[in-house]
Amino acid sequence: MKTLRLILGDQLNHKHSWYNDPNEDVLYFIAEMRQETDYTVHHIQKVVAFFEAMQHFSEWLQERGHEVTYYKLDDGNNEQRLVKNLEKLIKKHNIEKLEYQLPDEYRLDKQLHDFCKDLSIGSEAYDTEHFLTSRSDLSEFYKGKKEMTMEYFYRDMRKKYDILMVNGKNPEGGKWNFDKSNRKKWNGNAEIPHERGFRKDVSATVKRIEDAGVKTMGSIKKSSFSWPTSREDCLSVLNYFCKNLLVHFGDYQDTMHTEEVFLFHSRISFAMNSKLLHPKEVIDTVIGYWREHKDNIHISQVEGFVRQILGWREYMRGIYWKEMPGYRRSNKLDNQNKLPDFYWTADTNMNCLHHAIDQSLNHAYAHHIQRLMITGNFALLTQCHPDEVDAWYLGIYIDAIEWVEITNTRGMSQFADGGIVATKPYVSSGSYINKMSNYCKDCHYNVSKKTEDDACPFNSLYWNFLDDKREHFKDNQRMNMMMGLLDKMSPEKLSALKERAAKIIENPDNF
Repeated sequence: MKTLRLILGDQLNHKHSWYNDPNEDVLYFIAEMRQETDYTVHHIQKVVAFFEAMQHFSEWLQERGHEVTYYKLDDGNNEQRLVKNLEKLIKKHNIEKLEYQLPDEYRLDKQLHDFCKDLSIGSEAYDTEHFLTSRSDLSEFYKGKKEMTMEYFYRDMRKKYDILMVNGKNPEGGKWNFDKSNRKKWNGNAEIPHERGFRKDVSATVKRIEDAGVKTMGSIKKSSFSWPTSREDCLSVLNYFCKNLLVHFGDYQDTMHTEEVFLFHSRISFAMNSKLLHPKEVIDTVIGYWREHKDNIHISQVEGFVRQILGWREYMRGIYWKEMPGYRRSNKLDNQNKLPDFYWTADTNMNCLHHAIDQSLNHAYAHHIQRLMITGNFALLTQCHPDEVDAWYLGIYIDAIEWVEITNTRGMSQFADGGIVATKPYVSSGSYINKMSNYCKDCHYNVSKKTEDDACPFNSLYWNFLDDKREHFKDNQRMNMMMGLLDKMSPEKLSALKERAAKIIENPDNF
């Protein structure tokens, strides 16, 4: 029986059981397609990274004796649509069975499911053998419970996989969560080694994308692209993180600085989301290194890292499959405004937004606090429509695939789901930004002022947002303190704040 096996661009799992033994009756299919480059406007580095990784993976398969058909974007046989490509290959090679790994995006899952329903040949879907939970595990875990809290899911995962546990029952180090130790501000007090780069020449891939007329955002250095796109490079980045950055990762994972792009972060999110690295492999490697260097690395550095992968990453995927497809339409706060134009240019006088966006445009990267408390915070405070925010986040970041992007953006960042992911909206005035960064130091605006012309825009926007959304937060216990302060504010002071906020919301690109 001649079998066609489809491999999507984020299914580059070298450890998958499919590849254990070459079989001359199996044809693997990988394709660069306009269907995937055009469903949103992606960062040029994101498109390049996926195409480079797909090519490396195809070559790896062929070196091991597997038969592979690889369509580049400019291949004359490429129909640019997944279904049309599959139909042609099935006919050309007299395929008797189609096999594919379950997609992690709802749109592709539905597309393949619908396609296979009408196929005249057999079809079968396989697990990607990547995640530590199934699509339905989270729903089962919280079945019958009134609300979901990631912490309890995370603790269960620690027990289930015996990670950082003592006798399988108690957390190593005496605490489940060292989050309070992970909020230090970096000001040069800990040395940051030069980031691990590879400086690959990707000009041929960039030319192929440009010649095809694919619309992208951001910039790229064609002769010195430094994201890992092969299995070897991904492992190298992981090992570099352990040896050079893990020692301070937890301490400074929330900090931001104008002179540092990556700080102590690992830069392996693309490697994981394309499945070049397995989450358990990453966790075991990091914990293994820590156990060998316990005298120099505190457990708080490691637990913070493990929590992001074992807890948050798996939790977000569970939310995605529990709530889709309706989740992509959620807008519980009824926000309707357009995302400011400076999100595509970084042309703003607000120093925090300028640096976070400029970094994103140049590197296709920003860490979670820049995404949550700078760009996401401003978009929420100015009450931008979550569709607008979603499209930007999905496009600009190299690690953005819908299952992880939409839950973090529409859920945690924009509170558009009404509290499914987060128990309260993640909004702040300028004080938090000043506490966790040096962004406010040389800003055009004064972080200590509220309503003056040179006052930090976040300050008036914050109180205006709480006032505008009173009805949404009146029963939210975690918002009681701030809503109480709002209630005690004099009408004159609140009016001045709202007047200032209205000017910003009306013309954000003037600020």
